[in-house]
Amino acid sequence: MKRPKAILAEDEPLLRAELRETLQALWPELDIIAEAKDGGQAMQALRADIPDVLFLDIQMPGSSGIEIARAASGRCHVVFITAFDDYAVAAFEEGAVDYLMKPVTAARLATAIARIRQRMDWKPARIDGVLDTLVQRLEGGADNRYLRWVSVSRGQSIVLYTVEEVCYFQASGKYTLVATPDAQSLIRRTIRDLVAELDPNLFWQVHRSTLVNLHAIAAVHRSVRGELTIRLKARPETLPVSAQHAHRFRQM
Repeated sequence: MKRPKAILAEDEPLLRAELRETLQALWPELDIIAEAKDGGQAMQALRADIPDVLFLDIQMPGSSGIEIARAASGRCHVVFITAFDDYAVAAFEEGAVDYLMKPVTAARLATAIARIRQRMDWKPARIDGVLDTLVQRLEGGADNRYLRWVSVSRGQSIVLYTVEEVCYFQASGKYTLVATPDAQSLIRRTIRDLVAELDPNLFWQVHRSTLVNLHAIAAVHRSVRGELTIRLKARPETLPVSAQHAHRFRQM
């Protein structure tokens, strides 16, 4: 009997490793034929060999998860991995796809595997309509829903923070610094990406390189030259406010 094949596309290396190990434990006959850390690698893996199932992080550098899913539509079964909330996830439930919410648990993965195995003898569904619905829900103005979790690597572990726990995000070379009250970590996501993914009523861009959680602000100070700096409730450093974004604080 032919062994089923899978591609695993997830940009966080430790999370990808944990997912691979759990998959191998729960579904030992599954062959993971390729792993991808970004959209480009995922697309290349799909072109090289169509799997039976694609485990796909919806947010990755390079080609987006939506683009990869469109390429896989009707060709393999798709399981999305996502940090978006239930409103966006509801789009998946309208079609023949499954999803895993971060943090991914072994129990939830076991459920997804059971569903996939039931569908293995079926032709993979076209999911373009589901993807169109998902895009509308993620980009749909007032009804938009936003990123809930941020996963960071720390040693050999993956730590997940709710976005409410983050004091600020700040660009740091090719990475972005995530500052919480008691830690700093780096993620591979740009400030531009985060501006689109975070709730603008919770996070304000105060500098081209900085997004701050409004609930983390203790005070905003103005110098004699009119320059603004932010003092945080739970961290010692201050954050500069650029002239471009100073208007946000005029009413404060």
